Amino acid sequence: MKNFKSNRLLNIFLYISLLIISVPIVILLLWTFTARWPWPNLLPKTYSFRAIKEVFAPHAKLFQTLFSSMLLSLAVAILSVIIGTMTARALTLYDFVGKELIALLSIAPNLVPGTVFAMGIHIVFIHMALADTVLGVITVHLIYTLPYSVSIMRDLTQSIGGRLEMQAYVLGASPFKSFIYITLPLLVPGIKTSIGMAYIISSGQYFITLLIGGGKVKTFSVLMVPFIAKGDRALGSAYALIFMMSTLLILIITDRVTKKLPYQNDGGKYRWNWN
Repeated sequence: MKNFKSNRLLNIFLYISLLIISVPIVILLLWTFTARWPWPNLLPKTYSFRAIKEVFAPHAKLFQTLFSSMLLSLAVAILSVIIGTMTARALTLYDFVGKELIALLSIAPNLVPGTVFAMGIHIVFIHMALADTVLGVITVHLIYTLPYSVSIMRDLTQSIGGRLEMQAYVLGASPFKSFIYITLPLLVPGIKTSIGMAYIISSGQYFITLLIGGGKVKTFSVLMVPFIAKGDRALGSAYALIFMMSTLLILIITDRVTKKLPYQNDGGKYRWNWN
């Protein structure tokens, strides 16, 4: 009886969560095809394909901007995971001078107000000739995403520890093989989460991208936000739906790629398979 009640509560929670997620998507879909939706009508009064025509018009350069934005955010996500994993391992498995300072600096971008940080980093990037460049945008996105990657990978690295790798050393494996064969399969769940988090944060950056990119580096958020800001709900909703679907596509691809890695998870036991 107790298990039945707990399962029923879990199902109710799942249905409520699904409703909370699906309702905004349905509203976005309705607004995309809406011409007039006066209050207090429950449904739009008139419909139109204006938003779809304008979004996919040649002058909008939708696919070009979307593709370049996805590549930029994916590059940020991959670099963030690599750097975050290395930093997490250093902070967890090794003792060195300045360890606590680096740990503090790894979360510092989240402690400083975004506008203040953006103005300061913009001046620095101008002096370093990184302003108005793709490299500058990638770098500043990394600064924003690294605290999350380091936090995720550090917690996971702490739970795994270094004893399995040490055992591999004793059996004659090199540090590289020990990491690849022992630790990497255990880190994959955190890597997927970190890539997803970094990609979402990077792709959603508007102000910092506009400031550092100087309008020359256009991402999808830079293209989308002005329509939302000026109150064009039809165009804003259309861009938001495309933005959401592209992000979902990247998350699905990341999940599929990690499942194709040369190891198998058999009942919680990771086994490498190079055949």
